[in-house]
Amino acid sequence: MGKFQAIELYKAPQTSSYTLLPLRFTPLDQDHYVITNLAGEYLRLRKTTLADFLRHKLSNDDPNYMELRARHFLIDETSSIAPELLALKLRTRYSRLSEFTGLHLFVVTLRCEHSCPYCQVSRQSEDKLRYDMSLEIALGALDLTFQSPSPNIKIEFQGGEPLLNFDLIQHIVLEAKQRNQRFAKNLAFVIATNLALINGEILRFCRDHSIQISTSLDGPQELHNANRPRPGNNSYEKTIEGIKLARAVLGRDQVSALMTATEASLNCVEEIINEYLAQEFKGIFLRPVSPYGFAIKTKSYRAYNAERWLAFYKQGLNYIVDLNRRGTEFMEHFASTILKKVLTSEDPGYVDLTSVRNHVKLPPVII
Repeated sequence: MGKFQAIELYKAPQTSSYTLLPLRFTPLDQDHYVITNLAGEYLRLRKTTLADFLRHKLSNDDPNYMELRARHFLIDETSSIAPELLALKLRTRYSRLSEFTGLHLFVVTLRCEHSCPYCQVSRQSEDKLRYDMSLEIALGALDLTFQSPSPNIKIEFQGGEPLLNFDLIQHIVLEAKQRNQRFAKNLAFVIATNLALINGEILRFCRDHSIQISTSLDGPQELHNANRPRPGNNSYEKTIEGIKLARAVLGRDQVSALMTATEASLNCVEEIINEYLAQEFKGIFLRPVSPYGFAIKTKSYRAYNAERWLAFYKQGLNYIVDLNRRGTEFMEHFASTILKKVLTSEDPGYVDLTSVRNHVKLPPVII
């Protein structure tokens, strides 16, 4: 069949009485395509059926015709309420847009005692206090935060290592809660930390103010320490100790972890997943290096290409599927996000997938 071009579809003669609604299509295998639409509906069609459908040659007694109509891929003379239903699904899917944003990142310092080559910020050494956020800027950032129309506000403290400026974190949390007495938002806090500096005093403050902890765990000890160097070469040990301490004070579900796949990670995806299982996490986010900050300076984001990344990801995803088939419940969060975005009427709101059409070439949208 070859690839359809949108211009060809507009010229196609209408030999049937139905009208196409907006859709995308992409090959699944040699004989089948998956089609999706803006409302999150999808269908698996044979290549020949898709060709007939797009050329307005699909008979209304074809078994696929009713499914295409029910899932808002076409309308005909019997579909009087179909546009209204499609509009309702679209309103549901994009309802969060009117709320602007609920996630607000406070980079309270660029200082860090780690020297991870893939760091997405241009981190600075510990002693460079001029790279800390000032109280004045923090208060101005809170002014912007509470201008958001979203009823749900999450403030995430990042760095560098944000615990190096924990005094400012405390001030921001207390000030935000004070202001929220007027705004009545659903207010939440997260600290993204490597956990090397965590202690009982910090965790008690986190417990008292319902602050969640997000950390980095790249895999087993040797891999994690190689990916995330720090003085003493004990990043893994500090992370595991911190996870256990944070769970004991805050609760197990208040601590999450994120991994980054370097070139050294590509041959040990199963070992990485097994480390997450050993630390009793219920899922993992298989994530490549992002082309930001130190990752550009060190060129670590260019250490592997898309083909090698996809081989790593597919192996990991197959392993996770097999774990679930054998009775171990475990999730790959990126796949879950993609499936929710493509196959449901609810958008997960994952920022990295926003405006993706501006960055990658997608199949044509048929209207």
